[in-house]
Amino acid sequence: MPNRRTPILLVTLPLACAVLVAAAVLTDRDAGADTASASTESASAMAPFAEAVTAAERAVRNAPFAGSATELAEGLDYVRGLTKNAVRMAWNDDPDFPRMEQLTAADGKVGLDNPDAIYMRAPLRDDAEYVVTGTRSTVKDLSFQILSGDYLALPFPQSLAAFGDNSFTIAPDGSYSFRLSPHCSGARDCVALPQGSGVLFTREVYSDWDTERRGSITIRRSDRIGAAPEPTTPDREAARFRAAADFLTGQVSLWIDFTSQMYGPLPPNTLTQPKSTAGGLPTQYSSTGTYSLADDEALIVTVPRSAAPYQGIQLGSDWYVSLDYINHSTSLTADQARTDPDGQLRFVVSRQDPGLANWLETTGHDTGYIHLRWQGQTEPLTDVDKPTVEVVKVSELPRKLPFYAQAGISPEQYRQAIAARQIAVADRMIS
Repeated sequence: MPNRRTPILLVTLPLACAVLVAAAVLTDRDAGADTASASTESASAMAPFAEAVTAAERAVRNAPFAGSATELAEGLDYVRGLTKNAVRMAWNDDPDFPRMEQLTAADGKVGLDNPDAIYMRAPLRDDAEYVVTGTRSTVKDLSFQILSGDYLALPFPQSLAAFGDNSFTIAPDGSYSFRLSPHCSGARDCVALPQGSGVLFTREVYSDWDTERRGSITIRRSDRIGAAPEPTTPDREAARFRAAADFLTGQVSLWIDFTSQMYGPLPPNTLTQPKSTAGGLPTQYSSTGTYSLADDEALIVTVPRSAAPYQGIQLGSDWYVSLDYINHSTSLTADQARTDPDGQLRFVVSRQDPGLANWLETTGHDTGYIHLRWQGQTEPLTDVDKPTVEVVKVSELPRKLPFYAQAGISPEQYRQAIAARQIAVADRMIS
Protein backbone atom coordinates (compact mmCIF):
# COMPACT_ATOMS: atom_id res chain seq x y z
CA MET A 1 0.00 0.00 0.00
CA PRO A 2 1.17 3.57 -0.56
CA ASN A 3 3.05 5.27 2.24
CA ARG A 4 1.22 7.92 4.23
CA ARG A 5 2.56 11.39 3.50
CA THR A 6 2.59 14.20 6.02
CA PRO A 7 0.36 17.05 4.76
CA ILE A 8 1.73 20.58 4.46
CA LEU A 9 -0.74 23.42 4.03
CA LEU A 10 0.19 26.77 2.66
CA VAL A 11 -0.89 30.00 0.94
CA THR A 12 -1.44 31.34 -2.78
CA LEU A 13 -0.35 32.00 -6.39
CA PRO A 14 -2.44 33.79 -9.06
CA LEU A 15 -3.40 36.68 -6.79
CA ALA A 16 0.26 37.48 -6.21
CA CYS A 17 0.56 38.71 -9.77
CA ALA A 18 -2.62 40.73 -9.45
CA VAL A 19 -1.44 42.35 -6.23
CA LEU A 20 1.96 43.21 -7.66
CA VAL A 21 0.40 44.66 -10.81
CA ALA A 22 -2.03 46.68 -8.73
CA ALA A 23 0.82 47.99 -6.61
CA ALA A 24 2.76 49.03 -9.71
CA VAL A 25 -0.26 50.76 -11.21
CA LEU A 26 -0.87 52.67 -7.99
CA THR A 27 2.76 53.69 -7.74
CA ASP A 28 3.02 54.88 -11.35
CA ARG A 29 -0.29 56.68 -11.50
CA ASP A 30 0.10 60.27 -12.65
CA ALA A 31 -2.21 62.19 -10.33
CA GLY A 32 -2.25 64.97 -7.75
CA ALA A 33 -0.07 64.99 -4.67
CA ASP A 34 -2.74 63.58 -2.34
CA THR A 35 -3.60 60.77 -4.74
CA ALA A 36 0.05 59.96 -5.33
CA SER A 37 0.73 59.85 -1.60
CA ALA A 38 -2.24 57.57 -0.96
CA SER A 39 -1.21 55.34 -3.87
CA THR A 40 2.31 54.98 -2.53
CA GLU A 41 1.00 54.04 0.90
CA SER A 42 -1.40 51.52 -0.63
CA ALA A 43 1.33 49.99 -2.78
CA SER A 44 3.54 49.63 0.26
CA ALA A 45 0.63 48.14 2.17
CA MET A 46 0.12 45.50 -0.52
CA ALA A 47 3.75 44.40 -0.49
CA PRO A 48 3.56 42.10 2.58
CA PHE A 49 0.47 40.43 1.17
CA ALA A 50 2.08 39.91 -2.22
CA GLU A 51 5.18 38.51 -0.54
CA ALA A 52 3.09 36.07 1.48
CA VAL A 53 1.32 34.91 -1.66
CA THR A 54 4.56 34.47 -3.61
CA ALA A 55 6.17 32.55 -0.75
CA ALA A 56 3.14 30.29 -0.65
CA GLU A 57 3.57 29.33 -4.29
CA ARG A 58 7.12 28.24 -3.60
CA ALA A 59 6.04 26.25 -0.57
CA VAL A 60 3.24 24.51 -2.47
CA ARG A 61 5.59 23.50 -5.25
CA ASN A 62 8.04 22.11 -2.66
CA ALA A 63 5.43 20.17 -0.68
CA PRO A 64 6.44 16.48 -0.45
CA PHE A 65 3.14 15.21 -1.86
CA ALA A 66 2.89 17.77 -4.68
CA GLY A 67 5.01 15.71 -7.04
CA SER A 68 2.24 14.92 -9.51
CA ALA A 69 0.56 17.47 -11.72
CA THR A 70 -2.79 16.66 -10.11
CA GLU A 71 -1.57 17.17 -6.55
CA LEU A 72 0.19 20.40 -7.49
CA ALA A 73 -2.89 21.73 -9.26
CA GLU A 74 -5.02 20.90 -6.20
CA GLY A 75 -2.49 22.62 -3.96
CA LEU A 76 -2.53 25.78 -6.04
CA ASP A 77 -6.31 25.74 -6.10
CA TYR A 78 -6.35 25.22 -2.34
CA VAL A 79 -4.21 28.26 -1.67
CA ARG A 80 -6.31 30.31 -4.08
CA GLY A 81 -9.25 29.50 -1.83
CA LEU A 82 -7.23 30.45 1.25
CA THR A 83 -6.42 33.79 -0.35
CA LYS A 84 -10.07 34.41 -1.07
CA ASN A 85 -10.96 33.63 2.54
CA ALA A 86 -8.14 35.84 3.85
CA VAL A 87 -9.29 38.85 1.85
CA ARG A 88 -12.94 38.39 2.75
CA MET A 89 -12.21 38.02 6.45
CA ALA A 90 -9.83 40.99 6.51
CA TRP A 91 -12.39 43.26 4.88
CA ASN A 92 -15.23 42.15 7.15
CA ASP A 93 -13.46 43.45 10.24
CA ASP A 94 -15.74 46.14 11.65
CA PRO A 95 -17.67 44.99 14.77
CA ASP A 96 -19.66 48.23 14.65
CA PHE A 97 -21.01 47.36 11.19
CA PRO A 98 -20.71 43.56 11.01
CA ARG A 99 -22.16 41.28 8.36
CA MET A 100 -22.61 37.54 8.28
CA GLU A 101 -20.22 36.19 5.68
CA GLN A 102 -19.81 32.66 4.39
CA LEU A 103 -16.47 31.20 5.45
CA THR A 104 -16.04 28.25 3.11
CA ALA A 105 -17.56 27.09 -0.15
CA ALA A 106 -16.73 24.72 -2.96
CA ASP A 107 -14.28 27.31 -4.31
CA GLY A 108 -12.75 28.23 -0.95
CA LYS A 109 -11.96 25.24 1.27
CA VAL A 110 -9.98 24.92 4.48
CA GLY A 111 -9.73 22.73 7.57
CA LEU A 112 -11.48 19.62 6.21
CA ASP A 113 -14.61 21.66 5.52
CA ASN A 114 -17.87 19.74 5.86
CA PRO A 115 -19.70 19.46 2.50
CA ASP A 116 -22.97 19.37 4.45
CA ALA A 117 -22.45 22.66 6.29
CA ILE A 118 -22.70 26.37 5.59
CA TYR A 119 -20.24 28.17 7.89
CA MET A 120 -20.67 31.89 8.51
CA ARG A 121 -18.97 34.46 10.73
CA ALA A 122 -19.25 38.09 11.82
CA PRO A 123 -16.96 40.25 13.99
CA LEU A 124 -18.14 41.27 17.47
CA ARG A 125 -17.06 43.45 20.37
CA ASP A 126 -17.97 42.42 23.90
CA ASP A 127 -19.22 45.83 25.07
CA ALA A 128 -21.87 46.26 22.36
CA GLU A 129 -25.36 44.88 21.78
CA TYR A 130 -26.37 43.21 18.52
CA VAL A 131 -29.66 42.19 16.90
CA VAL A 132 -29.59 38.88 15.04
CA THR A 133 -32.52 38.23 12.71
CA GLY A 134 -33.18 35.51 10.21
CA THR A 135 -35.33 32.72 8.89
CA ARG A 136 -34.97 29.20 10.27
CA SER A 137 -34.57 26.95 7.27
CA THR A 138 -35.47 23.28 6.96
CA VAL A 139 -31.90 22.07 7.52
CA LYS A 140 -31.27 19.48 10.21
CA ASP A 141 -29.25 21.66 12.54
CA LEU A 142 -28.64 25.37 13.12
CA SER A 143 -26.08 26.27 15.75
CA PHE A 144 -24.20 29.33 16.99
CA GLN A 145 -20.86 29.86 18.72
CA ILE A 146 -19.30 32.93 20.25
CA LEU A 147 -15.53 32.81 19.88
CA SER A 148 -12.71 34.90 21.25
CA GLY A 149 -11.30 35.32 17.73
CA ASP A 150 -11.61 34.07 14.19
CA TYR A 151 -12.20 30.34 13.77
CA LEU A 152 -9.28 29.97 11.36
CA ALA A 153 -6.83 32.23 13.17
CA LEU A 154 -3.77 31.48 15.25
CA PRO A 155 -3.75 30.79 18.08
CA PHE A 156 -6.98 28.80 18.03
CA PRO A 157 -9.76 30.95 19.51
CA GLN A 158 -11.53 30.03 22.69
CA SER A 159 -15.15 28.97 22.49
CA LEU A 160 -16.92 31.27 24.96
CA ALA A 161 -20.52 30.16 24.36
CA ALA A 162 -22.48 27.75 22.17
CA PHE A 163 -26.22 27.60 21.66
CA GLY A 164 -28.81 26.21 19.29
CA ASP A 165 -32.06 27.43 17.82
CA ASN A 166 -33.90 26.38 20.99
CA SER A 167 -32.39 29.41 22.75
CA PHE A 168 -34.74 31.92 21.10
CA THR A 169 -38.28 32.14 19.77
CA ILE A 170 -38.97 30.99 16.22
CA ALA A 171 -42.24 32.23 14.72
CA PRO A 172 -44.58 29.90 12.79
CA ASP A 173 -43.24 31.31 9.52
CA GLY A 174 -39.67 30.44 10.57
CA SER A 175 -38.54 33.99 11.30
CA TYR A 176 -36.62 34.82 14.46
CA SER A 177 -34.95 37.74 16.19
CA PHE A 178 -32.77 37.76 19.28
CA ARG A 179 -30.22 40.01 20.93
CA LEU A 180 -26.59 39.38 21.77
CA SER A 181 -25.88 41.60 24.74
CA PRO A 182 -23.58 41.92 27.74
CA HIS A 183 -26.67 43.01 29.70
CA CYS A 184 -29.36 40.37 29.16
CA SER A 185 -30.40 39.95 32.82
CA GLY A 186 -32.63 37.00 31.94
CA ALA A 187 -34.54 38.87 29.24
CA ARG A 188 -36.45 36.82 26.68
CA ASP A 189 -34.73 36.21 23.34
CA CYS A 190 -31.46 37.59 24.62
CA VAL A 191 -28.19 35.63 24.62
CA ALA A 192 -25.44 36.81 26.94
CA LEU A 193 -22.35 38.15 25.20
CA PRO A 194 -19.35 36.98 27.26
CA GLN A 195 -16.34 39.12 28.01
CA GLY A 196 -13.71 38.67 25.31
CA SER A 197 -16.23 37.97 22.54
CA GLY A 198 -14.71 38.52 19.11
CA VAL A 199 -16.66 36.53 16.52
CA LEU A 200 -20.12 35.06 16.01
CA PHE A 201 -19.76 31.73 14.18
CA THR A 202 -22.72 29.79 12.78
CA ARG A 203 -23.28 26.39 11.20
CA GLU A 204 -26.24 25.42 9.07
CA VAL A 205 -26.06 21.66 8.51
CA TYR A 206 -27.86 19.73 5.78
CA SER A 207 -28.72 16.05 5.79
CA ASP A 208 -31.15 15.66 2.89
CA TRP A 209 -29.63 17.76 0.12
CA ASP A 210 -32.66 17.29 -2.13
CA THR A 211 -35.32 18.74 0.15
CA GLU A 212 -33.70 20.93 2.82
CA ARG A 213 -33.44 24.62 2.03
CA ARG A 214 -31.10 27.34 3.22
CA GLY A 215 -32.24 29.99 5.68
CA SER A 216 -31.12 33.58 6.17
CA ILE A 217 -29.29 35.42 8.92
CA THR A 218 -28.26 39.04 9.47
CA ILE A 219 -26.57 40.85 12.33
CA ARG A 220 -26.52 44.55 13.22
CA ARG A 221 -25.16 46.50 16.13
CA SER A 222 -28.26 47.85 17.88
CA ASP A 223 -27.12 51.47 18.18
CA ARG A 224 -25.75 51.61 14.63
CA ILE A 225 -28.88 50.56 12.76
CA GLY A 226 -29.49 53.09 9.97
CA ALA A 227 -26.05 54.66 10.38
CA ALA A 228 -23.07 54.33 8.07
CA PRO A 229 -19.39 53.64 8.77
CA GLU A 230 -16.73 56.26 8.26
CA PRO A 231 -15.05 56.27 4.83
CA THR A 232 -12.02 54.05 4.61
CA THR A 233 -8.48 55.46 4.69
CA PRO A 234 -5.11 54.36 3.30
CA ASP A 235 -4.02 53.38 6.82
CA ARG A 236 -7.08 51.19 7.26
CA GLU A 237 -6.60 49.51 3.90
CA ALA A 238 -2.95 48.93 4.80
CA ALA A 239 -4.02 47.31 8.05
CA ARG A 240 -6.41 45.05 6.18
CA PHE A 241 -3.73 43.93 3.75
CA ARG A 242 -1.47 43.18 6.72
CA ALA A 243 -4.25 41.20 8.38
CA ALA A 244 -4.81 39.20 5.21
CA ALA A 245 -1.08 38.52 4.94
CA ASP A 246 -0.93 37.42 8.58
CA PHE A 247 -3.85 35.06 7.99
CA LEU A 248 -2.14 33.48 5.00
CA THR A 249 1.15 33.17 6.85
CA GLY A 250 -0.62 31.60 9.81
CA GLN A 251 -2.24 29.00 7.61
CA VAL A 252 1.16 27.70 6.56
CA SER A 253 1.82 26.34 10.04
CA LEU A 254 -1.72 25.97 11.38
CA TRP A 255 -2.84 22.82 9.61
CA ILE A 256 0.64 21.29 9.55
CA ASP A 257 0.68 21.39 13.35
CA PHE A 258 -2.95 20.36 13.67
CA THR A 259 -2.78 17.37 11.32
CA SER A 260 0.58 16.15 12.58
CA GLN A 261 -0.66 16.22 16.18
CA MET A 262 -4.04 14.68 15.44
CA TYR A 263 -3.18 12.16 12.75
CA GLY A 264 0.56 11.56 13.18
CA PRO A 265 0.20 8.81 15.83
CA LEU A 266 -2.66 7.07 14.00
CA PRO A 267 -1.89 4.15 11.69
CA PRO A 268 -3.63 4.37 8.29
CA ASN A 269 -6.99 2.69 7.74
CA THR A 270 -8.10 3.19 11.33
CA LEU A 271 -10.71 5.46 12.94
CA THR A 272 -10.79 6.95 16.43
CA GLN A 273 -13.40 6.49 19.10
CA PRO A 274 -16.15 9.10 18.62
CA LYS A 275 -15.66 12.00 21.01
CA SER A 276 -16.98 15.48 21.55
CA THR A 277 -15.33 17.87 19.10
CA ALA A 278 -12.54 19.80 20.83
CA GLY A 279 -13.33 23.51 20.91
CA GLY A 280 -16.57 22.90 19.07
CA LEU A 281 -20.18 22.27 19.94
CA PRO A 282 -21.02 20.16 23.00
CA THR A 283 -23.52 18.10 20.98
CA GLN A 284 -21.11 17.41 18.08
CA TYR A 285 -19.08 14.22 18.06
CA SER A 286 -16.36 13.21 15.61
CA SER A 287 -14.41 10.14 14.60
CA THR A 288 -11.44 10.62 12.35
CA GLY A 289 -8.61 8.81 10.61
CA THR A 290 -6.71 8.30 7.37
CA TYR A 291 -6.84 5.84 4.50
CA SER A 292 -4.06 4.41 2.35
CA LEU A 293 -5.26 2.08 -0.40
CA ALA A 294 -3.91 0.38 -3.49
CA ASP A 295 -5.86 0.63 -6.75
CA ASP A 296 -7.51 -2.76 -6.22
CA GLU A 297 -8.32 -2.25 -2.54
CA ALA A 298 -11.33 -0.93 -0.67
CA LEU A 299 -11.94 0.16 2.90
CA ILE A 300 -15.25 -0.92 4.41
CA VAL A 301 -16.43 1.51 7.11
CA THR A 302 -19.30 0.20 9.24
CA VAL A 303 -21.13 2.38 11.76
CA PRO A 304 -24.56 2.16 13.42
CA ARG A 305 -27.11 4.61 12.12
CA SER A 306 -27.64 7.15 14.87
CA ALA A 307 -30.77 8.88 16.16
CA ALA A 308 -28.90 12.20 16.02
CA PRO A 309 -30.45 14.78 13.67
CA TYR A 310 -27.28 14.77 11.60
CA GLN A 311 -24.78 12.01 10.87
CA GLY A 312 -22.29 12.18 8.02
CA ILE A 313 -19.02 10.89 6.60
CA GLN A 314 -16.57 12.54 4.20
CA LEU A 315 -13.19 12.09 2.57
CA GLY A 316 -10.44 14.69 2.40
CA SER A 317 -7.26 15.19 0.40
CA ASP A 318 -3.71 15.48 1.72
CA TRP A 319 -4.25 19.26 1.65
CA TYR A 320 -6.77 18.66 4.47
CA VAL A 321 -9.76 19.89 2.51
CA SER A 322 -12.85 18.10 1.25
CA LEU A 323 -12.62 16.25 -2.05
CA ASP A 324 -14.83 17.32 -4.95
CA TYR A 325 -18.28 16.79 -3.43
CA ILE A 326 -20.18 18.36 -6.32
CA ASN A 327 -19.27 15.98 -9.13
CA HIS A 328 -18.32 12.91 -7.11
CA SER A 329 -19.79 10.99 -4.19
CA THR A 330 -17.04 11.83 -1.70
CA SER A 331 -19.41 12.42 1.23
CA LEU A 332 -22.69 10.95 2.40
CA THR A 333 -25.15 11.72 5.19
CA ALA A 334 -27.36 9.18 6.92
CA ASP A 335 -30.28 10.44 4.85
CA GLN A 336 -28.34 10.11 1.60
CA ALA A 337 -26.86 6.71 2.40
CA ARG A 338 -28.44 3.28 2.31
CA THR A 339 -29.05 1.74 5.75
CA ASP A 340 -28.76 -2.05 5.88
CA PRO A 341 -31.57 -4.10 7.45
CA ASP A 342 -29.47 -4.59 10.60
CA GLY A 343 -29.36 -0.82 11.20
CA GLN A 344 -25.76 -0.42 10.07
CA LEU A 345 -24.39 2.06 7.57
CA ARG A 346 -21.72 0.38 5.44
CA PHE A 347 -19.56 2.66 3.30
CA VAL A 348 -17.00 1.54 0.73
CA VAL A 349 -13.96 3.78 0.19
CA SER A 350 -12.15 2.95 -3.05
CA ARG A 351 -10.73 4.22 -6.31
CA GLN A 352 -12.64 1.62 -8.35
CA ASP A 353 -16.40 1.90 -8.70
CA PRO A 354 -17.87 -1.08 -6.81
CA GLY A 355 -21.38 -0.41 -8.11
CA LEU A 356 -22.72 0.25 -4.61
CA ALA A 357 -25.00 2.98 -3.28
CA ASN A 358 -22.65 3.84 -0.39
CA TRP A 359 -19.49 4.23 -2.46
CA LEU A 360 -17.15 6.99 -1.30
CA GLU A 361 -14.91 7.94 -4.22
CA THR A 362 -11.25 8.65 -3.57
CA THR A 363 -11.14 10.48 -6.94
CA GLY A 364 -7.72 9.00 -7.63
CA HIS A 365 -6.19 9.85 -4.23
CA ASP A 366 -4.27 6.86 -2.84
CA THR A 367 -4.13 8.51 0.59
CA GLY A 368 -6.39 10.93 2.39
CA TYR A 369 -8.54 11.65 5.40
CA ILE A 370 -11.80 10.16 6.67
CA HIS A 371 -14.05 12.10 9.02
CA LEU A 372 -17.38 11.14 10.60
CA ARG A 373 -19.65 13.60 12.43
CA TRP A 374 -22.71 13.35 14.64
CA GLN A 375 -24.50 16.62 15.40
CA GLY A 376 -27.35 17.30 17.80
CA GLN A 377 -26.30 14.23 19.78
CA THR A 378 -28.10 14.29 23.14
CA GLU A 379 -26.42 11.23 24.68
CA PRO A 380 -22.70 10.43 24.80
CA LEU A 381 -21.51 8.00 22.15
CA THR A 382 -19.97 4.75 23.45
CA ASP A 383 -17.90 1.86 22.13
CA VAL A 384 -21.02 0.47 20.50
CA ASP A 385 -21.17 3.54 18.27
CA LYS A 386 -17.53 3.37 17.15
CA PRO A 387 -17.08 2.78 13.43
CA THR A 388 -15.16 -0.32 12.39
CA VAL A 389 -12.95 -0.61 9.32
CA GLU A 390 -11.64 -3.45 7.14
CA VAL A 391 -9.32 -3.33 4.14
CA VAL A 392 -10.31 -5.79 1.43
CA LYS A 393 -9.82 -6.36 -2.26
CA VAL A 394 -12.54 -4.79 -4.37
CA SER A 395 -13.18 -8.26 -5.78
CA GLU A 396 -13.92 -9.52 -2.26
CA LEU A 397 -16.77 -7.07 -1.57
CA PRO A 398 -19.59 -9.46 -2.62
CA ARG A 399 -18.67 -11.87 0.17
CA LYS A 400 -17.51 -9.27 2.70
CA LEU A 401 -20.69 -7.17 2.69
CA PRO A 402 -23.63 -9.03 4.29
CA PHE A 403 -26.27 -7.20 2.21
CA TYR A 404 -24.27 -6.79 -0.97
CA ALA A 405 -27.06 -7.93 -3.29
CA GLN A 406 -29.45 -5.22 -2.04
CA ALA A 407 -26.80 -2.47 -1.94
CA GLY A 408 -26.05 -2.20 -5.65
CA ILE A 409 -26.92 0.65 -8.02
CA SER A 410 -26.71 0.87 -11.78
CA PRO A 411 -24.45 3.30 -13.67
CA GLU A 412 -27.55 5.30 -14.60
CA GLN A 413 -28.68 5.51 -10.96
CA TYR A 414 -25.21 6.71 -10.01
CA ARG A 415 -25.32 9.36 -12.73
CA GLN A 416 -28.70 10.55 -11.47
CA ALA A 417 -27.33 10.78 -7.92
CA ILE A 418 -24.43 12.96 -9.11
CA ALA A 419 -26.81 15.17 -11.08
CA ALA A 420 -28.85 15.65 -7.90
CA ARG A 421 -25.69 16.63 -5.96
CA GLN A 422 -24.80 19.21 -8.59
CA ILE A 423 -28.23 20.82 -8.40
CA ALA A 424 -28.32 20.75 -4.59
CA VAL A 425 -24.94 22.46 -4.22
CA ALA A 426 -25.88 25.07 -6.80
CA ASP A 427 -29.03 25.82 -4.79
CA ARG A 428 -27.39 26.23 -1.38
CA MET A 429 -23.67 26.93 -1.78
CA ILE A 430 -24.08 30.54 -2.84
CA SER A 431 -21.15 32.45 -1.39
